[in-house]
Amino acid sequence: MFNQDLAKIFYEIADYLEMEGVAFKPYAYQKAAISIETLKEDVKNIYKKGGLKALKEIPGVGESIALKIEEYIKTGKIKDYEDMKKKMPVDLKELIRIEGMGPKKAKILYEKLGIRTVKDLEAAAKDHKIAPLFGFGEKTEKNILEGIEFLKRSKGRFLLGEILPKAREVEEALKNLKEVEKVEACGSVRRRKETIGDVDFLVISDKPQKVMDFFVSLPGVVKIWGKGTTKSSVRLKEGFDMDIRVVPKKSYGAALQYFTGSKEHNIVLRKIAIEQGLKLSEYGLFYGIKMVAGDTEEGIYKTLGMQWIPPEMRENEGEIEMAQKGKLPKIINYSDIKGDLHYHSNWDGGAESLEEMAGAAMAMGYEYIGVADHTKFLRIEHGLDEKQLEKRNKNIDDLNLKFKIQNLKFRVLKGCEANIMADGSIDIKDEALAKLDFVIAGVHSQMKMPKEKMTERIIKAMKNPHVDIISHPTGRILKRRDEYEVDFDKILKYAKETRTILEINAFPDRLDLSAQNIKRAKEAGVKMIINTDAHQKDHLRFIEYGIAQARRGWAEKKDIINCWSADKMLSMLK
Repeated sequence: MFNQDLAKIFYEIADYLEMEGVAFKPYAYQKAAISIETLKEDVKNIYKKGGLKALKEIPGVGESIALKIEEYIKTGKIKDYEDMKKKMPVDLKELIRIEGMGPKKAKILYEKLGIRTVKDLEAAAKDHKIAPLFGFGEKTEKNILEGIEFLKRSKGRFLLGEILPKAREVEEALKNLKEVEKVEACGSVRRRKETIGDVDFLVISDKPQKVMDFFVSLPGVVKIWGKGTTKSSVRLKEGFDMDIRVVPKKSYGAALQYFTGSKEHNIVLRKIAIEQGLKLSEYGLFYGIKMVAGDTEEGIYKTLGMQWIPPEMRENEGEIEMAQKGKLPKIINYSDIKGDLHYHSNWDGGAESLEEMAGAAMAMGYEYIGVADHTKFLRIEHGLDEKQLEKRNKNIDDLNLKFKIQNLKFRVLKGCEANIMADGSIDIKDEALAKLDFVIAGVHSQMKMPKEKMTERIIKAMKNPHVDIISHPTGRILKRRDEYEVDFDKILKYAKETRTILEINAFPDRLDLSAQNIKRAKEAGVKMIINTDAHQKDHLRFIEYGIAQARRGWAEKKDIINCWSADKMLSMLK
């Protein structure tokens, strides 16, 4: 996890620089951090193979940042970072996780009230010491307390996008162990929940002791909670726990079903088994002392008289009753997406040129990619004005012509991610929007509006004849920010009336829409699209998280417009 550790340091450097009011540099470190944490190859290996020159080929990494990476590889430290922490001894990482808190506010609170930690911040807010400070006020103080409560609720949970890569790494290491016949991660990881508490592995092996020895000795293990003959539990340096169980081959399916959960799903299954004179446990499905199913999950569900239920659906929200009737929806598969319409190019601060971006999309097996650069309101994201958008469109036309000459059946679609202003208007002229293949619009500011005003704001944007898609529709950021207050039923009503598509944003800390809201959209007949919000080519792999979210919301191919060909999809847009 070297890349993740280094990326975290660069994010913190960016925050310290922003705290000091340094211009431009914070963005450079943020950009480098995003690149590093999403690299498939370890930065140390890149440096080993090509030195500083190879480091500078990483998107967003220039001479200065490359030297700091080299320093970290050689010494395990970055002197400038250590100096920053000494100069401003605050728990900046935790403080800025609170909605309404940024590096500059953290600096003021440290200088005025000596606030270093979240605990200090909470005490000061409760004693009403923050509201009187210039630039804060009662509303900010109230928001800080709400943000702290939100932080407490999400404590001990990790993003699926943080845990799944590590779980796969461990799973692959176990698969390569000659003593392991079969292994699978189960629990909430297998159900692809948005946030995960810990990871459970299930293994078939006739030499469990060897498996236990290997598991507790994995790189990154900082504590062994317990080690037995068939079960062990460890804590990783990233802060989450992993458990492993070795089970007999004949019970593997029953154990996989049991340890995948959810608890609520399993309670109903056990009840159904009892009603049929059977007993279901992690050891198998029994009639008296005779095992009637257990080696496969499919056998368990079939013997209980129902279809096999995909793990993402197992939340006891009606899936069992549908499986009993043989009427489960045919939910979207991980291979069904034909293109991604939310990719930021280097025109607005993304890492890749249009051609590099298209190449990455083709490597994914896509038929098209949509360029959705920010528009002018978002200056921090180098948002494009009308003239810049026109130049970029010409660039796309030239690229599509090149592909046509090369007989490549691939298209780059012209789009943007416009900002929905506080009054519901769009921050770029309709004449410019009319020249695009598609328009995404999203809320990027003033997110604490009252429910009625926020609802009307989004509805007005949907009524714009050029707005096709609403990005990250509820504005949540997992573990950092709740959804903004909005009447979602009303949003669905107008989305249907105006033929506006709602985005399932696949970026790991968003996953917005939630599974519950995806279900509601599906039931309302509102079409959706799964996009990554990619700012560099490695982000395209995040599509998996968005698909998992759609599966958890029971979405089918007919509900998701980028499961369709470009022509069919474009015909759905305004």
